[in-house]
Amino acid sequence: MRQPDRKQTAADGHATGEANSLNSHATIDQAIDAFALLRDYFQGAIIVDAATRITWIDKRYRELLKLAEDFDPIGLPVEEVIPHSLMRRVVESGKPILIDVMKFDDRQFVVCRIPLKDGDGRVDGAIGFVFYDSVDYLQPILDKFENLQRQLSRAQAALTRERQTKYSLSSFIGTSTVVKELKAQVRRFALRDGAALIQGETGTGKELLAHAIHQQSDRADGPFVAVNMAAVPEALLEAEFFGVAPGAYTGADRKARKGKFELAHGGTLFLDEIGDMPLGIQAKLLRALQEGEIEALGSNAVRAVNVRIIAATAQNLEELIAAGRFRADLYYRIAVLTVFIPPLRERPEDLPLICETLLEETPHPGDQGDWVLTPEAIDLLSIYGWPGNVRELRNVLERASAMAPDERLDAALIRRALPPGALDGRPPRPAAPLPLPASSAARPASAAPAGINLASARAEAERQAILDALAASAGQKAAAARRLGVSRSQFYEKLKRHHIDV
Repeated sequence: MRQPDRKQTAADGHATGEANSLNSHATIDQAIDAFALLRDYFQGAIIVDAATRITWIDKRYRELLKLAEDFDPIGLPVEEVIPHSLMRRVVESGKPILIDVMKFDDRQFVVCRIPLKDGDGRVDGAIGFVFYDSVDYLQPILDKFENLQRQLSRAQAALTRERQTKYSLSSFIGTSTVVKELKAQVRRFALRDGAALIQGETGTGKELLAHAIHQQSDRADGPFVAVNMAAVPEALLEAEFFGVAPGAYTGADRKARKGKFELAHGGTLFLDEIGDMPLGIQAKLLRALQEGEIEALGSNAVRAVNVRIIAATAQNLEELIAAGRFRADLYYRIAVLTVFIPPLRERPEDLPLICETLLEETPHPGDQGDWVLTPEAIDLLSIYGWPGNVRELRNVLERASAMAPDERLDAALIRRALPPGALDGRPPRPAAPLPLPASSAARPASAAPAGINLASARAEAERQAILDALAASAGQKAAAARRLGVSRSQFYEKLKRHHIDV
């Protein structure tokens, strides 16, 4: 590489006289030497002192800036000559800005800025280089950067969509009295910010209602982050909740990994199947809820978080507490607002509408019309106890549609789609049957007339049980509901369904 004449370099920038303004002549000389060696690779250079006053400027830089020949910038603050210069930041921080795009008038320069230090390591100035006088030279890099930015934006948008609610309250299908009361309760709870516990059998729609509570709350614009306790190994739960510090353990990432609490900051953290949470993590979760703070695995730094907890379970947490498998203090922390979702068998009047909605979502051949469920098929579906609730109903309808030769789903097809033995004898039910009063239990069973409809017989038995409970309770509805083991809202709904006036 050609070595520029040192004297010529100094003459170009009037360095001989101006370098005296620096506290360290050696530093400015070394900077000029560096520029001289690399001069063919730059378009110009400038040096400032510890106060960011210009002490030297290359002739080519003067030409780039279009400075008048009689204008002497030496001794002026660099911003007076180059308004958008960041040389002051370099001097004050002592850190270089290795590549940057600097605007000057209607042009853009690709520049580099490096701090200058004396023998004791103190910053006593900075030198700046102009790589190019146009960003066109960097167009391939800029294009690649822009493409990466677009990919990042798409990934962030997809992640944001993933962390938003997928369901609304209208997604919970039903027009029965018990469902109307449930939705009204959810709307009330959504307006409050306390922790909520959703209880219900498997397949009843607990996660759907958690989404609905979040969507109708003041946190709707925040993230909705879900954790299924049964799906995460116990050894990974702490890291899953609270995150991992860089190098926290052998094989850990060099970058920090956020936990679900931090990801849900400002929004809702949904803990599904919380009854399966190991005791070891329950104490740490309780502390995070009480203090509103988390500590990443392998870190001593405490971070404040603001999340609303919605938990869900198909288990009886009070029984788990009695068995020593769930902490009572954690239960009282998460069960501030409690929601119970009735099983499908307790709202049979919703069955036709639910079936219609599910069949609308079930694919069918292009040359075939919409699915048609016959009244006899609906009667057959109402007999079954649905231990898997709506989730099982969806599977049965999809199985029936896969076997159907056309769009018509009749009783015979439904019978084949139901689990083997589902309609043999008493319909399978995961919960105990309603307790009948002694007078009813002692009544001898009468022979069923030939051809009687099982659904009608079941409805008549339920009606008689309600009448017996009312008689034993002297007409007190609340006492009758307790005798039957149902809630008051369910009892009133049954009175209306069976046209019983009290």
